[in-house]
Amino acid sequence: MIRHIVLFTWTDDATAERVEEVTAGLRKLQDVIPQLRSLTVGSDAGINQGNHDYAVVADFDDVDGYVVYRDHPDHQAVIARHIKPILASRAAVQLSL
Repeated sequence: MIRHIVLFTWTDDATAERVEEVTAGLRKLQDVIPQLRSLTVGSDAGINQGNHDYAVVADFDDVDGYVVYRDHPDHQAVIARHIKPILASRAAVQLSL
């Protein structure tokens, strides 16, 4: 199994509405990318200072499934339309479990 973890820090332009658009767009991917086995997304709970603002955790059966997701046009559209306009920084890792 491959677990893809992404952490985002937003710009000051990231309103609650814009972040909700990110969430809605990412959640729709579960309906169009069958290789996406599980998806958890959401804003930081605000417990510790200095955390990133938002997290994505996605699971795939294998590397090929992850690559389908990574390159899928609907996923790329969410990135271009909703994430990049409010993105200050990004960190990501893929774990083999």
